[in-house]
Amino acid sequence: MKLALKILMMLAMTLAILVPLMMIRGVIHDRQVYRAQAVERVARSYAGAQGIAGPVLVVPYVETVEVEEKDAQGVTRKVLRERDGRWTFFPEVLDVDGRIEPSTRRVGLHEVRVYELAAQMSATFAARIPADADPQHPRRIGRPWLGVGIGDVRGLAGAPRLRVDGVEVPLQEGLGSRGGSGVHARLAAPRAGQRLALETRLDFALGGTESLALAPLGTRNRVVLESSWPHPQFNGAFPPRVPTPDDSGFRAEWSVSSLASNAQAQYLAGATLPRPESSQSPASGGEAGLDAIGVSLVDPVNPYSQADRASKYGLLFVLLTFVGFFMFELIKQLRIHPIQYGLVGLALAIFFLLLVSLSEHIAFGLAYLAAGTACIGLLGYYLAYVLRSRMRGAGFAVMLATLYAALYGLLISEDNALVLGAGLLFAVLAAIMVITRKVDWYEVAATGAMQRR
Repeated sequence: MKLALKILMMLAMTLAILVPLMMIRGVIHDRQVYRAQAVERVARSYAGAQGIAGPVLVVPYVETVEVEEKDAQGVTRKVLRERDGRWTFFPEVLDVDGRIEPSTRRVGLHEVRVYELAAQMSATFAARIPADADPQHPRRIGRPWLGVGIGDVRGLAGAPRLRVDGVEVPLQEGLGSRGGSGVHARLAAPRAGQRLALETRLDFALGGTESLALAPLGTRNRVVLESSWPHPQFNGAFPPRVPTPDDSGFRAEWSVSSLASNAQAQYLAGATLPRPESSQSPASGGEAGLDAIGVSLVDPVNPYSQADRASKYGLLFVLLTFVGFFMFELIKQLRIHPIQYGLVGLALAIFFLLLVSLSEHIAFGLAYLAAGTACIGLLGYYLAYVLRSRMRGAGFAVMLATLYAALYGLLISEDNALVLGAGLLFAVLAAIMVITRKVDWYEVAATGAMQRR
């Protein structure tokens, strides 16, 4: 009976420690929200996550069509009406070469990654204007425009330059009559049946926050991006074929065919901009994002996400420590008060609060080392008195140091976290089973009950 009560007490104390652990996780979540707000503040004052779509050649026209209408007497008659329309032509070849220069803006404790993209966007068009279906009522073809969609035009640095067949063409804001965010240029009106062969090149510098997405709207698309940022995250619908990230930066190349992308059909259906992917800020593109090539300048060690992942193992730390206490108490016939269980559990929980607070000021690895050293030192000193032996206190400190080292391995090896975690649990269970393989639990419980009398 005494043994059962002790087990229930240990489980109750373990569950009680869940309260401070959940409060600490709430603090971590709040800090993540503050970080997202810092990104939004930078996006409002500078430019948000950028999306680029284009160039696209749009040719407006007005045609005369015959429709059936009822007159005032209800008689159906055929009448001629004018109807607006437009033809949309995508590039045969789209070639983008750009360099991303990263920099950092600080908002309070938070560092936000921003960048400036210096790029050349070359496109080749081979479009044929349809002939008039009814020579008696020819279409009136208006002035076409070349439009380039940009997620946040505030990021344009200086004046972009557009050349069509080697001749510079003035740019205007917006996407022509389609509206939206971007720039466009008007061209001379073509004739019905005319073939338009255009070579265009747009040179521009565009600033943004954390992420960039480009829609492959051409029939054949080639995109090359390079940067001095060593930790890119390639997202979007298309992985790079030639990614070469290293400590000096990265160079990535994409080659995308229209056969492998729905971007053209999505554009015709009303989606004008790709939706950038960013874990810290919402996309600045339209509600319906195009298939896109994407890259984000991510921090390889996000202290809040790492601390949040670490805190998920907090209950396991507490449980393993309490199990160790329980083993000492029964096998060595030590009496450990529930308050002592609680103090040790709180010290283990506060480790995660120390971790997230220190990581806001120093590198995550150093913060982890400092918080772990402080907690292990405190617990080793305290347990030397609780367990009535410096050796036992040092042994527990070594056990905790091993657990903290294993947890750090889980955090820095995200891809192998599951197998490492499962292996750690198996090793702990195996150690407990080996140590207690010869223990007669009935005798231990009976002896403990006799001593308490």
